[in-house]
Amino acid sequence: MLQLKYLFNNEDLARMLLEYWKYDPDSLEMFRHYRISSNAIYPFRNEGGTQLLRFAPAEEKRKEQISAELEFIAYLRENGYEALEPVPSMEGGVLIEAATPWGGYFASVFRRVPGVPIHRTNFSDEVIAAHGKALGKLHRLSSLYSPSGTRRWSCFDVLDWVQAVLRAFPSEEAAAGEAARLREYFSGLPVTAGNYGLIHYDFEYDNVFFDEASGVCHAIDFDDAMYHWYAMDIEQALHSLRDYIRPECFSQKKEQFIQGYLLEYELPEDWESVLSACRRFADLYGYARVLRASSERWRHEPEWMRQLRTQLSEVLRERAAGFGKALQ
Repeated sequence: MLQLKYLFNNEDLARMLLEYWKYDPDSLEMFRHYRISSNAIYPFRNEGGTQLLRFAPAEEKRKEQISAELEFIAYLRENGYEALEPVPSMEGGVLIEAATPWGGYFASVFRRVPGVPIHRTNFSDEVIAAHGKALGKLHRLSSLYSPSGTRRWSCFDVLDWVQAVLRAFPSEEAAAGEAARLREYFSGLPVTAGNYGLIHYDFEYDNVFFDEASGVCHAIDFDDAMYHWYAMDIEQALHSLRDYIRPECFSQKKEQFIQGYLLEYELPEDWESVLSACRRFADLYGYARVLRASSERWRHEPEWMRQLRTQLSEVLRERAAGFGKALQ
């Protein structure tokens, strides 16, 4: 999540960055459908097709990590994976680093994938199995992947980042203890080509689109991709499923997801035993991101920001609920 000061709508900035790409001038009214979280996303059209401008301040991102994300996406697409497609700028590259009146920014453009987010489907067995199959295929391709440039960061790098954030908050002793506990736990797990690799991390229902015409899922938003145990992706996907499925139906839908996964890749050994630690990792990482993003305050903040702070306070409370408990 970006710091709150970067969440303001800035169409002038979006227009400046979009000038690096071709676009239909009459489509900029679509900017009103913008959203900002870990990146700013502004939709537009080019030759009638919907595309998405993604940008973030340079002080919030590392260029080599964005390049590594884009290299992984290119590899997946070259090997038949249904991932979002980056659009080259008029300068030829898929990543622009631009100086603006608001500071340095990184920007990319992607074509909109077909279909609808899974949370807008009927959650049929076909949809759930396709979701699992898409994740299994991702892990199969990841197990064969060797980047030519900088590697994406790992879960241990993430824990380093979390601990660096927490040093600015001396009272966050429980979170600091959780980071140390998770580091010790994951350091003791076996790492094999079959259970560990570059994962999506956010393989949840708002980042996976189901195309009814083809029966295939398309993945977007690889911004959080990291090296981790494949069980982390499985946990995130099942956690998302649990949010939308009635408890009495969850086991059956989970089985559909797993069967879909197995069509593409074998389940990692002892994967279920790692899920609780993966959930704790997601909670801690999310906690640190929200803590950092909301730390700076200003007088006379707009109403939407005050409401957002209330929501984020609840997120912090929920994320911290498991801190300090023994890892199973």
